[in-house]
Amino acid sequence: MKKITLLALLCALFMAPVVANAQEVTYVEDPAQGYLLNRMQDNWFIQAEGGVGMMMSKWDKHEKFGNRLGVKANLFVGKWFSPLWGFRIGFDFARMNGATAAGNYAALGYYKAIDNNFNKQQFNNIGGAADLMLNVTNWLMGYKPGRFYNATVYAGATFHWVYARDYASGGAAEPRTGKWKYGAGDDEDHCRNYSVQAGLLNTFALTKKLHLMLDLRFDLMQEHVDGAGMGYRTWVEYPSVLLGLNYNFGKYDWNAPVTAVCPTWKYTDAEGDALVSRLNDANRKIADLEDQLKKCLEKKPEAAPVKEDAPLATVYFPINRTQVLGVQRNVVDAVAEVMKSENRDYLLTGWADNYTGNDVINTRLRKGRVATVKKELVNRGVEDSRLETQINDGNLTNYGPKCASLDRAVTIHRK
Repeated sequence: MKKITLLALLCALFMAPVVANAQEVTYVEDPAQGYLLNRMQDNWFIQAEGGVGMMMSKWDKHEKFGNRLGVKANLFVGKWFSPLWGFRIGFDFARMNGATAAGNYAALGYYKAIDNNFNKQQFNNIGGAADLMLNVTNWLMGYKPGRFYNATVYAGATFHWVYARDYASGGAAEPRTGKWKYGAGDDEDHCRNYSVQAGLLNTFALTKKLHLMLDLRFDLMQEHVDGAGMGYRTWVEYPSVLLGLNYNFGKYDWNAPVTAVCPTWKYTDAEGDALVSRLNDANRKIADLEDQLKKCLEKKPEAAPVKEDAPLATVYFPINRTQVLGVQRNVVDAVAEVMKSENRDYLLTGWADNYTGNDVINTRLRKGRVATVKKELVNRGVEDSRLETQINDGNLTNYGPKCASLDRAVTIHRK
């Protein structure tokens, strides 16, 4: 008890100035320590955008500029993992308008002659896209909640299902008509291609969760249709401009770790001298308390006296029963182990409550219970000669009829 008291006094001495001025300490977020990661279900968003793009393969320049523009649309779902890095995945659609050489491999869909040398062509790409995103504004200027404008660069890849024929080998234009004759390996219905993309996504906050998007995008696509005019695959550029909306779900902002800001204290010379005096006095008290604590720690605690009148164990019985049942058998097992380890004699006393039954029945129960416990102990290796039995006609606890279960027992005392 003395040790605890000394420790409490020591802690109170150290903490008193802190408690006195606790109301003047403020707690603020400190972005200099970085930002805390949010839960997985936070910072999700959905983006929908649409606009125009233009295919730039070898012969597209022979088509009018306005006729080369095609519809471009995207639908994404994504998540920001930090104020800088995010990821999105979704669907990509592009309509490809352009020109191809007359008599060359023309795409499925709408096409017609531009002149004797070139034909119009049009086909659709649809597929899945994925992008890795970096918020450049937060990177260069630091994260700021509620910023109106954010610039994000992204890069990724797309797999397209192209609704146009795929040239494999063996095809050729008929000399007389110029009509294309497909080879054995050609696919007359569709083809597939891959593309990589990059872009600058400009977002403008309309509300805290709804943003307007201006997406300046550049795709580098595989061209499966007529390539450079020889019916093979090559790469073509496809720049596009899109407008759209971004909607944020759930928690969308970020929090920095909280740090304590202590007030700046200014003292007069007299106040400073008083503080020095108090500090010296406190140091003396601390030294004295440390000395007392050291002496208390070095002092061996006195062992608490063992109350010999307390029973070694009590075995309880159900009403009107003399058999040792259930967990009470575990009690008898444990008591037997203790008895075998000690060189002592024991007194077993049988009890029954006086609230139920009559004297004849209760006397029979007391004798039966104490005899059963003695037999169980002897069966477990305890010498019969070390066990004395008796019965007691009173109540074990005297707590009343509601607690009669506590009086149906056998108590075991050391002699």
